[in-house]
Amino acid sequence: MKLLFATALLFTAAAHAETTVAIEKFAFTPQEITVAPGTKVVWTNKDETPHTVTAKDKTFTSKALDTDDKYEYTFANAGDFSYFCTLHPFMTGIVHVRAK
Repeated sequence: MKLLFATALLFTAAAHAETTVAIEKFAFTPQEITVAPGTKVVWTNKDETPHTVTAKDKTFTSKALDTDDKYEYTFANAGDFSYFCTLHPFMTGIVHVRAK
């Protein structure tokens, strides 16, 4: 019973995990992150120029984010998810999703 309860707590914690990425000075910071499945990643544009967050495989894509706008995506499956800004394609990042 204790093991089942502990497993449920771990799943609940992972389902509510959140990581942030800043968009500033024409870069994603940090550029590379590793998260557990079920983690929500929140990108916030700190620049005065609009940016997007778009997966290379089109799994997720944001609208153009103005200053202080946020975009969030929850990563359900393990894998490597490369993304970029469609307005400034030199801006790239990657989310590694790994089961712990």
